[in-house]
Amino acid sequence: MVIGIDIRPLMDEYYSGVSEYTRLLLTAIFTQDKINHYKLFYNSYRDLSARVPKFNFPNVTVVKFSYPNKILNYLLFKIFHRPKIDLKLGADVFFMPNFNFLACSKRCRRVITVHDLSFLRYPHYFSTRHNFWQRSINVKKMLRQASRIVAVSNNTKQDVQNLCRVSPKKIVTIYPGVSSKYRPIDPGEPYLAEVKKKYQLPDKFMLFLGTIEPRKNVEGIIEAYERFRQEQHADLVHWEGQAETGDETVSLVIAGRPAWGQRSVYEQARKNKFAGDIIFTDYITDEDRPYLYNLAAFFIYPSFYEGFGFPPLEAAACGTPAIVSNVSSLPEIMGNAAILADPFNISELAHAMANLTYDKKLRAELARVGRERAKQFSWEKSAREIIKVFAELG
Repeated sequence: MVIGIDIRPLMDEYYSGVSEYTRLLLTAIFTQDKINHYKLFYNSYRDLSARVPKFNFPNVTVVKFSYPNKILNYLLFKIFHRPKIDLKLGADVFFMPNFNFLACSKRCRRVITVHDLSFLRYPHYFSTRHNFWQRSINVKKMLRQASRIVAVSNNTKQDVQNLCRVSPKKIVTIYPGVSSKYRPIDPGEPYLAEVKKKYQLPDKFMLFLGTIEPRKNVEGIIEAYERFRQEQHADLVHWEGQAETGDETVSLVIAGRPAWGQRSVYEQARKNKFAGDIIFTDYITDEDRPYLYNLAAFFIYPSFYEGFGFPPLEAAACGTPAIVSNVSSLPEIMGNAAILADPFNISELAHAMANLTYDKKLRAELARVGRERAKQFSWEKSAREIIKVFAELG
């Protein structure tokens, strides 16, 4: 069987969660499946071959179509319905790791991964341009036409059913994995000190890592941090004998690439009474992410909506305790391996910060449970399940 795969998510200059999902899942699929032939497709007017991972497998071929990836992409796929990708590639099944313009013949059996439907549920968290792009793709129609839909969580599966009116019979939940690079790192490892110096990190800090955009609730983190610091000494209690002195300042490190709506985040940080202890690092390289998690005292991720949420699970795999939202998929993914807090309740977030700052016993327990939780998410298992989906359609 010939399986076509859209690898356009790998063409991004800065990798997102979708990019990482695509790269790691495909690597696991190709490692396991030696029978089917895979044809990987991308389109670009520029030479982006350097961005294509080296998939050195005999049954994998990369095919590039030389036309732009923006406006002409829209015209070709949306208006003229050309080219029919499955016919060009000779594919029996076509797999899309994310939404994008794609014209297929009527006989093509399509498998589409849905990471989240935040743009349908909360369009006000996105720019006008982003919402226009999603409307142009017509996600609801695309999903109704798909032969099989892969949801990255049961929460996302429910959203596909409820928001797009898709039969649950053709939706399968397949959890992504966690890369083995996310692990506890020996404090004496030299590169740990290099990362700390590179990003000018303080000795003790709480960490947010993700795209700086409204949906991630970074403004809520900054507001909660101010309240936590204001009440830090007034509310210091004995935490059942496990409390620390509280004299050491806990800074806030916000790591990630700025996106739409970031100006208000920087403005709020500037006005914060503890602005001197709030650090923005910008984009973190793939190599440095595990080290950053290991350096943090704890991780905070009170997102308003997540289809899966890689960062908290990555932090857990590193043995770093986490605070996450009690909404969308995060309780499903993290279970009892994190403190769950209402992302709309600043006092609750501030109290969670205090818990993880002062309670050594709680930090140690969440670190232990978090590592065990992360082990349940394997790319090998994800690949095995999606290969099974391909076989059912072939």
